[in-house]
Amino acid sequence: MKAFTLFVKEHVPFMLFQVGLVSFILLLFWLDGFRNPNTAIYSVAMSILLTAGYLGAKFIMRRTYYAKIVEKPKQMEDALIRHVMTAEHRMTMEFTRELYRLYQREVQTLYDTQNRHLHFMNQWVHQMKTPISVINLLLQEDTVDKKSIEQEVGRIQNGLDIVLVNARLETFEEDMQIERLLLRQVLQEVLNENKRLFITNGLFPVLNVEEYLTVATDRKWIKFMLNQFITNAVKYTFEKGKKIHVNAVQLQEGLCLEIVDEGIGIPASDLHRVTKAFFTGENGRLSGESTGMGLYIASEVCEKLGHQLTISSKQGEGTTIALLFKDGEAGEQSDDATGR
Repeated sequence: MKAFTLFVKEHVPFMLFQVGLVSFILLLFWLDGFRNPNTAIYSVAMSILLTAGYLGAKFIMRRTYYAKIVEKPKQMEDALIRHVMTAEHRMTMEFTRELYRLYQREVQTLYDTQNRHLHFMNQWVHQMKTPISVINLLLQEDTVDKKSIEQEVGRIQNGLDIVLVNARLETFEEDMQIERLLLRQVLQEVLNENKRLFITNGLFPVLNVEEYLTVATDRKWIKFMLNQFITNAVKYTFEKGKKIHVNAVQLQEGLCLEIVDEGIGIPASDLHRVTKAFFTGENGRLSGESTGMGLYIASEVCEKLGHQLTISSKQGEGTTIALLFKDGEAGEQSDDATGR
């Protein structure tokens, strides 16, 4: 009954139009001198029958559609109306189905994001227990080892930075500011921030980047990525006295920044998965400190900034991380910027 009522309400304007049209035709004939009442009655009756037949056939064709839309939906699949006969409702059905597909993709994206955040937080909280436990043990000693405490606090700080960066990744565009930066200056800042890490592990950074080279990027995000690359290079170089080379090479495609370590390298089976979320691989199990999120976030940032990230490695010889600033994103510093 609800379907029929809805159908009638939808076609009230059409029925009023038919009444007006028949009335106009009868008036026209009457003014022309044709005033036979039997013909008028016959015309009105035929108009009613034809209109009723048209509306009845239309309702029969669309009754499935009307019956479906007057029901209260119980699940999202109820929006997918089937057995539609008219072209208009076919288009409506296709439009609704496309909306449903978009809804499914958005829900899946939100679910994946939420699940990733939850997994990461659980893993991060578990890993932060270790430095906190170590600090508690150190504080119980008669002589406090400040250097060891500083190292553990540094681990906690790095973990907090990863959490904050991961949280800001969803609103990356709002937090991005592209500017032209002196590449060597940015690299020197990152190396100075990791000076204690180099000294502790007995490694030596070698910076081979010309002072005039500039890149168009975001200062905060590029420093985060470089910190991740440098930290990984140090973390997986176990022999003291080794070097970490930072080179800038001008290619036809743009400026290529390379960070080359002399560490244990990445197994070939893990190489194509190191930028996946939560993937730690064989090396991560060796160090016991990997969250599997550093390179994942760095690769996501590279994609959003338009930089090309490639990782090559040979097990036992070292790893090379290359960051390509494509055409229009790299170049020499202008005379105005240098003051020459």
